[in-house]
Amino acid sequence: MTKPIAENRRARFDYFLEDSVEAGLVLTGTEVKSLRVGRANIAESYAAVEGREIVLINADIPPYGHANRFNHEPRRPRKLLLHRKQIDKLISSVQRDGRTLIPVKLYFNEKGMAKLEIALAKGKKLHDKRETEQARDWKREQGRLMRDRG
Repeated sequence: MTKPIAENRRARFDYFLEDSVEAGLVLTGTEVKSLRVGRANIAESYAAVEGREIVLINADIPPYGHANRFNHEPRRPRKLLLHRKQIDKLISSVQRDGRTLIPVKLYFNEKGMAKLEIALAKGKKLHDKRETEQARDWKREQGRLMRDRG
């Protein structure tokens, strides 16, 4: 896989990520150009169900510098492209199980198409976040100890 344009690093800390799916995005030309420059932010975005479609909400793709009056709206809702079976499965788990659709990574695939990895997620409670932080700190400390001892 290629280098990600934008990553939601906070997602793994705030949520238990379960099932991930690769989705295409409906973008305008200036949005693609802005992504190619490497400018995007999906940190506070989420995917929502609208009718029988899934839409990416609050993802920030800043305006392209050279596009003047033909530029796009930075935080507009963007439709996600998935197979009907995938959409139905995601919609049912969001409605029935109370899961959330969280964007994890935005990147260009081998063919040069913009793709978004979304994951079904369950929110973590405060004590779960503390456990995650303790485990991460312990891993870091282990690395230090191993490095120091040779």
